[in-house]
Amino acid sequence: MDQRLIFDVAHFLAGGLVLISFLLLYQDRMFGLLNMFALHAFVLSLSVSWQAFVQNAPHLYITAAIALVLKAIIIPILLRRVVIRLDIHREIEAVGGIGLTMLFGIGLVALSMVVMLHVTVGADRLAREDLALALSVVLLGFLMMVTRRNAVSQVIGFMSLENGLILAAAGAKGMPLVVEMSVAFSVLVAFLVIGIFLFRIRERFDTVDMHALDRFRGEHL
Repeated sequence: MDQRLIFDVAHFLAGGLVLISFLLLYQDRMFGLLNMFALHAFVLSLSVSWQAFVQNAPHLYITAAIALVLKAIIIPILLRRVVIRLDIHREIEAVGGIGLTMLFGIGLVALSMVVMLHVTVGADRLAREDLALALSVVLLGFLMMVTRRNAVSQVIGFMSLENGLILAAAGAKGMPLVVEMSVAFSVLVAFLVIGIFLFRIRERFDTVDMHALDRFRGEHL
């Protein structure tokens, strides 16, 4: 297959994941955030599938299937039910505002490109550029975790961060199947624990707004 086509498709999908990470940061409505996360996971599954095809690594198709079924379908549906059942506030408040968060996000992407392309000079061209984009997704997920006051949106930030780690592992010539399965199991367990945690918070404090919980503890910021 033409090398240029391989690079173009891989970069298009990885770049699409970065773009959707920005759309996650931009969302101020809960259901819109869940829809964007489902799209995030769907594009991740396409990107990993392409890497599986390019690298001739059939085990990566399992990773893509896990991302598609678990993170693009099951988890968004379950989170939507949690939001409805707990009657969680549908608007999402960002620390410092959406505009400032987006500017920080642009800075983090630029930093990712500079750092990763510099430290991976001797690596394969496709791998080093995919790793730079994957680091951008990781940092944008972390940014979302620290700039959102709602616990559900912080969970989405954590899982989008983990999507970036999967993209990095797939782009770096894949990872052992046992690692992929353990990662998927860990994400599922973490989601179940977080779900129970959210129910307990809502039951005890009647809110999942982390800023409101800080005020409850007398730590008004």
